[in-house]
Amino acid sequence: MNKPSHLREIEKKVLWLSTWMIHNANHLRSSEDGLKIGGHQASSASLATIMTALYFAVLRPADRVAVKPHASPIFHAIQYILGNQTREQIEAFRAYGGAQSYPSRTKDVDDVDFSTGSVGLGVAHTLFSSLVQDYLRAKELAKDQPEGRMVALIGDAELDEGNIFEALLEGWKHGLRNTWWVVDYNRQSLDAVVREGLWERFETMFRNFGWEVAILKYGSLLQEAFTEPAGERLRDWIDRCPNQLYSALTFQGGATWRKRLLDDLGDQGPFSRLINNRSDDELAQLMTNLGGHDLPSLLEAFEAARQHDRPVCFIAYTIKGFGLPLAGHKDNHAGLMTPAQVEILRERMAVRAGHEWEPFEGLGLRGGEIEAFLETVPFVSKGRRRYRAPTVPVPPRLEFTAQGSMSTQQGFGLIMHGIGKLDDDFAKRVATTSPDVTLSTNLGPWVNRRGLFARQEVADLFRSERIPSTFNWDFSPKGQHLELGIAEMNLFIMLSALGLSHSIFGERLLPVGTLYDPFIERGLDALNYACYQDARFILAATPSGVTLAPEGGAHQSIATPLIGMAQDGLASFEPAFVDELAIIMRFAFEYIQRDGAKEPDEVSWLTDAAGGAVYLRLSTRTIEQPRRDIDDRLAGDIVNGAYWLRPPGPNAQLVIAYTGALAPEAIEAVGLMAEDRRDVGLLAVTSADRLHAGWTAAQRGRERGLSHARSHVERLLAAVPGTWPLVTLVDGHPATLSWLGGVHGHRTRALGVERFGQTGTIADLYRHYGIDAQGIIAAAQVISVGKPIRYLQAH
Repeated sequence: MNKPSHLREIEKKVLWLSTWMIHNANHLRSSEDGLKIGGHQASSASLATIMTALYFAVLRPADRVAVKPHASPIFHAIQYILGNQTREQIEAFRAYGGAQSYPSRTKDVDDVDFSTGSVGLGVAHTLFSSLVQDYLRAKELAKDQPEGRMVALIGDAELDEGNIFEALLEGWKHGLRNTWWVVDYNRQSLDAVVREGLWERFETMFRNFGWEVAILKYGSLLQEAFTEPAGERLRDWIDRCPNQLYSALTFQGGATWRKRLLDDLGDQGPFSRLINNRSDDELAQLMTNLGGHDLPSLLEAFEAARQHDRPVCFIAYTIKGFGLPLAGHKDNHAGLMTPAQVEILRERMAVRAGHEWEPFEGLGLRGGEIEAFLETVPFVSKGRRRYRAPTVPVPPRLEFTAQGSMSTQQGFGLIMHGIGKLDDDFAKRVATTSPDVTLSTNLGPWVNRRGLFARQEVADLFRSERIPSTFNWDFSPKGQHLELGIAEMNLFIMLSALGLSHSIFGERLLPVGTLYDPFIERGLDALNYACYQDARFILAATPSGVTLAPEGGAHQSIATPLIGMAQDGLASFEPAFVDELAIIMRFAFEYIQRDGAKEPDEVSWLTDAAGGAVYLRLSTRTIEQPRRDIDDRLAGDIVNGAYWLRPPGPNAQLVIAYTGALAPEAIEAVGLMAEDRRDVGLLAVTSADRLHAGWTAAQRGRERGLSHARSHVERLLAAVPGTWPLVTLVDGHPATLSWLGGVHGHRTRALGVERFGQTGTIADLYRHYGIDAQGIIAAAQVISVGKPIRYLQAH
């Protein structure tokens, strides 16, 4: 049998396995809670032909794919046939420990390139991964690997997602190459049928951004029919047919197609013969032979696109539910085939009862023929495609020019400038990016040293015209900063692409991104997506909190410390002093490269061996810096989340715990209370996230019988008697540190910001929210035992 015949047989098998997988999950597998399992039989079916063509004929090992989330069953079925997925996993589809509802790099066992699920994000990731591939090529990295196509399989309704438009614009700016987006144009969304003429808007949009557009509307059967007498009348009728009507006729079948076509165009002549020369089944097959379900048309289009590196959008007309009794019905998105319908399909596919899971059951091929064909499939010719890259050594110390007073944002810029001066592999592997806030987040000196990246050189005309400027804005292939437009979704997806370079391309990069802290929330879905993929990067978010006093509530972050604590895969820090930041950043550059055990160690009770991404919440507030030498023990405490800036004395009645830019207020309050609250302890919290994570893990350890389990925060607070209260302080939501009282049962007053900020001076806002020294003292007087604190001012 020839290759197209093999592909047609495999296409049927892929459709059967995906359908059976969903049927098994919903109708055969036991259910304890009675919840519908789902699985999107119709949405999967519309991509069966396209994915068969790609995975079994078109894709090469260097190509990477983001699969439409609802096509997950098709993907798992393909991987099962290729030997990358197990029967146990697909039998447990959407069950605990089984194949995931949507393709997942971190949870699936098969060959997932990009996680998908939150629609639109995987699509954009292919674009940014292509830009990363260009970045590596320009640096002569990954040169032993051929250039790959970054492919996204997209539902037509998925193109409503705004982040896709933002990504398209960024791709145009950077001269995007080697990117294919295949639109599953089945003209149905979750709720209904999409608007008429949507494909024309898609075509115009993509062409405006410099893409080639291939419209795959008619399959080979329809194209042949158009050559028959009156064939052009059939084409014209199809082109004018509304989406809803076409879907309805598809669902109703051949007899209804015949009646409608003859009623509209019957002429007792050539058109009537064109229709009547075909049986009902043949007519239904003809009218549903759209480009996205026609292997010859797909193979031809994909092969043509392989001849160049320009980005291509394929608008592939498909039918939602193709090959299933659900095909075309507007309610089929969440629909499930009945057991009787599945039984009819099983018989049609020649699958014997009891053999439903066998990968080659029912194929019309001789014994061993399909196995021999699969051995020739290009995509799997080099085996699994998850790479491992060597760890890049980090200098023992990150240098910066210390000043008596400075902000952590300023310190971040100085540390990055220091890295920029280095001439080693570490500095060469650092790649920075920012959404139009490069200068205002203090990356300017780094960019002056290392340059902006572009595949083509672009000179800074201000410089060439000898106009004085602090910054050198030359673009070149040597540059290490990727400047983005002001779209935070793009920032996080770019960080995700950079942060997966070691696994996707086999070359490790050390990504650092910057943005304003409040706008983390604007790109939060993409940040969550990046962490879900286990992308590795450092995020410096600055300025933060109401400390950015003159900017007002729109630019003052409140919830971001809690985001830092809650976000899986992200270690969050908020240092007060630049020497702390230098220690944390050195740790971060090592941490983002780790890939060890995911269980917590039994000292810190943190999962540091596993690594992850890092979030630095920084500030523009200039504060006096301590003059001190940081030894290994103090450095370890800083990294683990807290240390005693002032240990509580034997006569202490109170502990104050602060984080970040409010250090001066905490220090001032301790000084003002000294005569009336002796030996007050001052706990510097550098990471509420890591303190809480260690505490939670240690509690779990004790619950499993590990009585020795003690976290860093438990050890720090062990010497604080239970009668001593805590006052906690953060320029953010007070819940960030309020839990500290639960560690050993201390009464706690948590100070912070719970309402939108406003404009003013730092003193105005700190006083308004009760996070100035007087607010701390007032809280201390109420919660602690002792005489009135004399320096407490009346409000």
